[in-house]
Amino acid sequence: MPKAYSLDLRERVARFVEAGQSCHAAAAHFSVSVSFVVRLMRAFRTTGSLIPKPSGGRRHAKLDPHRTFLIARSEEKADIPMPEPAAELAAATGTRADPASLSRWLIRNDYRFKKNPAGERARSSRHQSGARRMDHHTPATDAA
Repeated sequence: MPKAYSLDLRERVARFVEAGQSCHAAAAHFSVSVSFVVRLMRAFRTTGSLIPKPSGGRRHAKLDPHRTFLIARSEEKADIPMPEPAAELAAATGTRADPASLSRWLIRNDYRFKKNPAGERARSSRHQSGARRMDHHTPATDAA
C-alpha cells in the first residue's frame, strides 16, 4: 500500500487552493494528481482536517459479536450451505453478511468443513477407492 503524502505537502496544497487557485493548477504546481487535490479539499471542507486517513491494520469483523449464534448454527448442521446461515443471521439480528464472508469467518475461527476425522477430504460416492497415488519405486526394466 502506498504511503500517504506528508502533512506539510497537504498544508501547502490546501493553502494554494484556498488562496484562489484551481485544483488542476495545484496538482500541476505540486506534481500530484488532480484527484488527490480534489479529495483533499473535499475532506478539508467537510472535516476541517488535513490528516490522512489511517491505512492498513486489522479490520474489525462485523460477525464477531454474533459468534455464539454462528457457532451454534454451524454445529447444529455441519454441512449447511452458506446462504442459509446468512439469511438466518439477517433475520435474527439484522446484520447482513455475504455468504462468502460468512464462510471465510468460519474458516478463520477453525470451523472447516468437508473433511473426515482423519483430516482427508471427504470423497464422493462415485470415487470410493480414493485418490490415486504414485509409488516411488523404480520401474522394472525390460530385458530386451
